[in-house]
Amino acid sequence: MTNTLHRYGDGESFRDDYIIFASPSKGKNDEACVPKLKRFLEMALPFRPVNIGDPPHGGAIRPSRNQTVGSHWHRDAEPHFRTVIEGIDEPASVAAVFDNLQAAEQFLKTVKAADLGLCVNISTSLEGARACCKFAGIAAHSIGYSLGFEGKTEKLPNTQILQLTTMCGHGMISSSLGKKMIDWVKEGRRTPEEAVTYLARFCSCGIFNPSRAKRILEDARKKME
Repeated sequence: MTNTLHRYGDGESFRDDYIIFASPSKGKNDEACVPKLKRFLEMALPFRPVNIGDPPHGGAIRPSRNQTVGSHWHRDAEPHFRTVIEGIDEPASVAAVFDNLQAAEQFLKTVKAADLGLCVNISTSLEGARACCKFAGIAAHSIGYSLGFEGKTEKLPNTQILQLTTMCGHGMISSSLGKKMIDWVKEGRRTPEEAVTYLARFCSCGIFNPSRAKRILEDARKKME
């Protein structure tokens, strides 16, 4: 089970969203697993992930305690993959996020060959997950679905906001921030590239997909033209 199942959108909306996890199981294979978790993320780097994450410490784009009001215009917006890998110091689920099927397929095949002895999950559309498994020559152990939202759905934010905020499975990206970034991009106050770095910093587990978020923001801007 993974909280990335609750990412909002139809199957087509995940054409640039592939998350691959490695997870140790407490009392089963978590002893001395830290080097394996680091190696898992190291193996992802040649395939150009758009984000990687270690939940206890964060993703490749992180918040900082040493910022001022003026920092918005000149803060570091580059992802720091090495910081994530070097910071892993305890058993946890780690993840690599890709924005194209070919990279996800190649990475999964590499993970299979490495045989790290860790549990591996893929989170994307059903068609995308099946394609990755077929390419890597493995059969899916199980498939999990999100049943979506029930109840008074008219009270939910709009589709664009939901697509942005649900990319943090722990709900750390607020609807208000998602709306603000959409409005700022529409108003020309921030570029989509700038806006996605603001959003990504709030996702503490590093599964936020900047490429998908950029596309969503660009689509929102085009709809008002």
